[in-house]
Amino acid sequence: MKKVDLKMDENQKYETIKKLVETNGNKKRVALTLGCSLRHVNRMIKGYKEEGKAFFIHGNRGRKPIHTIDEETKNLILDFYRNKYWDANFQHYSELLEKYEGIKVSPSTVRSILMEEFIVSPKATRSTKKRVKKILEEKKINASTKKEVNEIMNKIIDIEDAHPRRPRCAYFGELLQMDASEHIWFGGIKTQLHLAIDDATGVIVGAYFDQQETLNGYYNVLSQILRKYGIPYMFFTDRRTVFEYKKKASPSVEEDTFTQFGYACKQLGIEIETSSVPQAKGRVERVFQTLQSRLTIELRLNGITTIEEANIFLNSYIKEYNGIFALPVNSIKSVFETQPDEEKINLTLAVLTSRKVDNGHCVRFDNKYFKLIDANSNQVYYRKGTSGMVIKAFSKELYFSVGEIVYALEEIPVHESKSKNFDFDTPEIKPKKKYIPPMSHPWKQASFEQYMRKQAHRKDLTA
Repeated sequence: MKKVDLKMDENQKYETIKKLVETNGNKKRVALTLGCSLRHVNRMIKGYKEEGKAFFIHGNRGRKPIHTIDEETKNLILDFYRNKYWDANFQHYSELLEKYEGIKVSPSTVRSILMEEFIVSPKATRSTKKRVKKILEEKKINASTKKEVNEIMNKIIDIEDAHPRRPRCAYFGELLQMDASEHIWFGGIKTQLHLAIDDATGVIVGAYFDQQETLNGYYNVLSQILRKYGIPYMFFTDRRTVFEYKKKASPSVEEDTFTQFGYACKQLGIEIETSSVPQAKGRVERVFQTLQSRLTIELRLNGITTIEEANIFLNSYIKEYNGIFALPVNSIKSVFETQPDEEKINLTLAVLTSRKVDNGHCVRFDNKYFKLIDANSNQVYYRKGTSGMVIKAFSKELYFSVGEIVYALEEIPVHESKSKNFDFDTPEIKPKKKYIPPMSHPWKQASFEQYMRKQAHRKDLTA
């Protein structure tokens, strides 16, 4: 006779019906005990008498559900994760499978398939990792070969901690958290991703890659914000050089990035608040954690190897990210002010450097000499030692400000373009009229110097 093994609930039904038949007991009491109808009790009695213990085996035992994933697809999911998407969390991995491989499976299904092989998500909780580790330790004890032991040990992952949460702001544009994250984002080298995220909605409003955490990186982020959304109310940052200057060996104003960025924000009416506690800006920290898991994979899959390519790719990826993770912008009131025009953005996001006119009526900047040109393309002459400011606009154009007058700068070449003695005469090209910013430009020398005198750290440097 074939041995019949019943599960716990099946065995309970068998024992109860068997006792009922043998003792001729109360059917209504049995129906109440098993939680079924009297008619079903009669059906089980009949089945017991005809088939015995085998009747109580569930009809679906050994059958695969109609929606079961076939072994070939399971193996594909395992192979893709091990060889191509190994650093993705399970939620992201299910999205990548649908996007790139045409395999549509839920995150829970992905988790079940991978967990059967003891593959744990990079974002797994502490309790999950502890539980899996315990199972693996038991399997390691029972392992018969050294190879099995090594395979088991390679599946244990370090524990990660999350950042604490705090309530969101009420309005879109009320507070933007800004920071940079150093990571091997692409190409095998460490770069800095500069980022600004709206606290109320979680929308990434600006992102830019650079080699280091620089003023240029944050200016590019601010430029994206101004062009797309307008002027925000406040930036919340950590106490990095760009935002809160600390004394350096060289006290030159061009290296005082806090003054540069701070003055640009002052012209736009944006407040800056800083904190030395990373948890205070936990929302942007959590975004970096998510991007380090997701964006690195997307950059790798798209063959991104340079900063230029990465910044172009960010334009489309940030839209995709906001569509998945951010709250709808139109569901929350916006307090962004009107977007400034291109000219104001270009002149406001500038780097200013103090310089003096030399005895050749020129200004030296970046190891090059420049002459001062007025609006009529004529050279302007100032006596030696006249103080002014070189203005490097966001578009990289150079200007020179003396008091409240602004001139264009024209580079003086090291060598003449032609020889008076050996080159044939050629028609002179009429010089192109130089653009000079209007008197409403934000980099007036007097107002900037007044702003610098109010900075506490500048007083320490000049003391």
